[in-house]
Amino acid sequence: MLTTKELDDTIHQHILQLGKAGDEFMEQGNYPDAIAQFRAAFGLLPEPYQDWEASLWLLTSLGEAYYFASEYTQAYAALAKAMHVPGAIGNPLIHLRLGEIQFELGNTQRATDELLRAYMGGGKEIFANEDKKYADFLKQTVTF
Repeated sequence: MLTTKELDDTIHQHILQLGKAGDEFMEQGNYPDAIAQFRAAFGLLPEPYQDWEASLWLLTSLGEAYYFASEYTQAYAALAKAMHVPGAIGNPLIHLRLGEIQFELGNTQRATDELLRAYMGGGKEIFANEDKKYADFLKQTVTF
């Protein structure tokens, strides 16, 4: 359950600044610096991290940065951790990235499961800006 407590305003503002910097680095394709910003922001959250809404977007952003940097093991770790935060299960983007990561790691059964969850939550549009290989893989492994 997410906490009703609020973060200290100074910490909250610092997290937002780091997150914005991470987003800007992502837009530039500078994934190592994006990763550093998202990690620093996540590190400011009090434990347990599952109690804070910011955990979901920070871990998702971190997972995406690792994914785009082709660091699939680290991407999986960040997104798997995000799955323990309320609101993650059923999130089509998170399931999409998890599926793509599992595909890249050669875990085809898990890739199928996650990509199907992404499709069920986001429709075929969820694959619109992704490498075609993921949708093709899902079409080959699942009969609709």
